Amino acid sequence: MDMSGTEQVEGFHAAAFTRVNNEPDTIFYAQRLPDSLMDMGARTAVAALYQTSLPVGGTVLDLMAGSLSHYPEEARFQDAIGLGASKAALDTNPVLTTRIVQDLNADPILPFEDDTIDAITLCDGVAYLTQPLKVLTEALRVLKEGAPLIVTFSDQFHQQKAVAMWQALEPEDRARLVSVLLSKAGFGELDTGEVVPPEDLTAWRDTVRAVVGRKPRG
Repeated sequence: MDMSGTEQVEGFHAAAFTRVNNEPDTIFYAQRLPDSLMDMGARTAVAALYQTSLPVGGTVLDLMAGSLSHYPEEARFQDAIGLGASKAALDTNPVLTTRIVQDLNADPILPFEDDTIDAITLCDGVAYLTQPLKVLTEALRVLKEGAPLIVTFSDQFHQQKAVAMWQALEPEDRARLVSVLLSKAGFGELDTGEVVPPEDLTAWRDTVRAVVGRKPRG
């Protein structure tokens, strides 16, 4: 298996973050519909979490963004930045005010100054990161003190692109993996749990898990 562009993280097997398909993500996702694998209930559950977690009027960054960011319809931000590998998906995302095409597996360095982002969301993307610690460390750098990184994911993923460690773990253990990576990157106040949609929404199947970490103050 080609291990070029993968990260060696202390405590993990050398092949933990390798993938079956190493085709550039910009090419892989350009050939597929720019949509989420989550069902409607799961998307609504994520939006409900964002409703209570994202700063109104702030600058938010959606990492590995696609055609849907799941931000609450009534939310208003100073800047809603989407960074993703598919230009087509970003162009169809209606909530973004800034769009940046970047494959984080090819270039994990975020094009932002230190301490400038009020919140970062990463929905259904962590499974595909071949250099997760580098990306998360960059997320920590650009966040303001006390600001959250909100990682959400369901049990659905592209098997060709998900890293080996993600595929080998049970769903609940994936949340533990994310928590370990956030901790290694320097995040604190970690909060882990399942996300559920409003009680009156019954048409949903996917379980959504969330791990939220904050940039330490001082």
